[in-house]
Amino acid sequence: MDSPNQPLASPDGPIGAPEMPVGAPDGTGGSPQLPVASADLPLAAPNRRIVTTLGSDVIGSVQSLMGTVVIAVFVITFIVQAFQIPSQSMENTLLVGDYLLVNKLCYGGHGLGDHLMPYQKIARGDIIVFHYPVDPTQHFVKRVIGVPGDHLRMVSKRVLINGKPIDEPYVRFLEPPNSRDPSSMFRDNFPRVDIPALGLEGKWWLEMRKLVEDGQLIVPEGHYFVMGDNRDDSQDSRYWGFVPRENIIGRPLLIYWSVQDWDQSATMSLTGRLYHIAYAVTHIFQITRWNRTLRLIH
Repeated sequence: MDSPNQPLASPDGPIGAPEMPVGAPDGTGGSPQLPVASADLPLAAPNRRIVTTLGSDVIGSVQSLMGTVVIAVFVITFIVQAFQIPSQSMENTLLVGDYLLVNKLCYGGHGLGDHLMPYQKIARGDIIVFHYPVDPTQHFVKRVIGVPGDHLRMVSKRVLINGKPIDEPYVRFLEPPNSRDPSSMFRDNFPRVDIPALGLEGKWWLEMRKLVEDGQLIVPEGHYFVMGDNRDDSQDSRYWGFVPRENIIGRPLLIYWSVQDWDQSATMSLTGRLYHIAYAVTHIFQITRWNRTLRLIH
């Protein structure tokens, strides 16, 4: 359908003012009369066209949307990514319900650019997000305790690196050392090659025994030993082994939002999830932990 705002066009060009007949209106053959523009009617611009149409508006909107999507995908893929803390293993540094922004560029990639750009090296004490080695589809967050070449051991919960105790002000203990329970003995005095522990990965149990010298675990090249800050309630490298360098995603930057653990009993049904979302939206000010929101992570 033609737009009502568009001028009609003939095969000979745009239709403007009608031609005046030669001669006077009474047919006496006077001089040709030129059309006179009225002061009330502006002269039309016959060659001007209205180019903004509904179709071009839609195409422009789609192009803008696609550009935004491409930028968002690039940022999520290469720069930052959001994660949620689902467990208590990093308390009190990170709590269940903390939402993190993770810097995926800080450690670089695995190519030539790592030698040209000022990327950081993974250091002891860094908190990292990584693909869980046992199931890479899962993401874990822990603190780096041992780097390649370190000789590591724990004595009564105290971590020693290369024979020297390290300062860990971030660590939380739930109970004193227990010398009677085998699982606690393995947890608090690591490595132990004489007793297994509950939750210990069988493959790691066999590998670990080959890497222990003089009661110390040697961290191999390209791997990292990680533990949770909630040391007595953390499934970490003590139980499933090292984190390979290629599994490390990045380092958390800040907690951009933190909510109370009100949602732990949420059901997996569609109705339960809808109720869960509706409750969060309508009670956002009550469930938000404002003292943790926008907090930098160390």
